[in-house]
Amino acid sequence: MPETLLLDVRDLHVAYGRVEALHGVSLQVRRGEVVSIVGANGAGKSTLINALSGVLPIKSGGVSVLGKDISRLSAASVARLGLRQVPEGRRVFSDLSVEDNLRLGGYGRSRAEIERELARVFDLFPRLAERRAQAAGSLSGGEQQMVAIGRALTGNPTVLMLDEPSMGLAPLITAEIFRLIKRLKQEMSMSILIVEQNARAALRLSDRAYVLALGRIAMSGAGADLLRDPRVQEAFLGGAAAAAA
Repeated sequence: MPETLLLDVRDLHVAYGRVEALHGVSLQVRRGEVVSIVGANGAGKSTLINALSGVLPIKSGGVSVLGKDISRLSAASVARLGLRQVPEGRRVFSDLSVEDNLRLGGYGRSRAEIERELARVFDLFPRLAERRAQAAGSLSGGEQQMVAIGRALTGNPTVLMLDEPSMGLAPLITAEIFRLIKRLKQEMSMSILIVEQNARAALRLSDRAYVLALGRIAMSGAGADLLRDPRVQEAFLGGAAAAAA
């Protein structure tokens, strides 16, 4: 029986004014998969994830979630349909408590649904349960990343999209965040799309991956296969290995 196709991106073009940043990008995420998008700075990774979440307008092409076209919907509508983004740089509400940040992720859901998801997030992140009344801005960078991920999980995502989850974090904290992502897949069968400059860490974790270069998909395949590919090693893994060491 074929796996359920959750996210289907077809020939996506995105532009900033007259300058086109994405040139016909196509990708898919199926149920229970971790899929990564790797590439150098300026390749278009964050542009892609912001376009998928409705933050940036789409020039042409199609984006579907469970067969429903979302390419012309607002960011709020996209989120309600289950495409939930954890933004680059975490962007927690610093003055609000950890718990209030998490509850905001459930906007539009019933109180019972929010309480259920909140309990699940605290079970997944015991450190956040201990700090639930603490201002989110007073947490460490790694803890704030947990808040950002937990906030998205409170919305019970169909596909969880992570934009540079390791950015600005120390290597030990980066390893912890990637272990948490692995738990989401293994224990919750979460479908996850990761945009990540740390190619080695992302490819190790991914079922499938795409290499984005100058706004185009240059390569795709199983994460393990791309990890061993000499072209990927030459282009990305030297720097990523040093960062992860």
